[in-house]
Amino acid sequence: MPSIEMAKKIADAFEVSLDFLVGVGLNASFDKKMLERLENVENLPDVEKERIFHFMDLVIRDTKAKKAYAS
Repeated sequence: MPSIEMAKKIADAFEVSLDFLVGVGLNASFDKKMLERLENVENLPDVEKERIFHFMDLVIRDTKAKKAYAS
């Protein structure tokens, strides 16, 4: 069995992408569940994507503010 096929089987067993498994590439920090979520968001209508991004921005802003005020 070629090594790429073995690597794919290992990635599948751990439910991660090949990028994640080897730590290289655009998706190296994402597990399969995160990649599925990103793909699902990408397939939403633009209006729904904007709602999700707006909420994400609010959570990120609030988290950064909490860290800034904690120090």
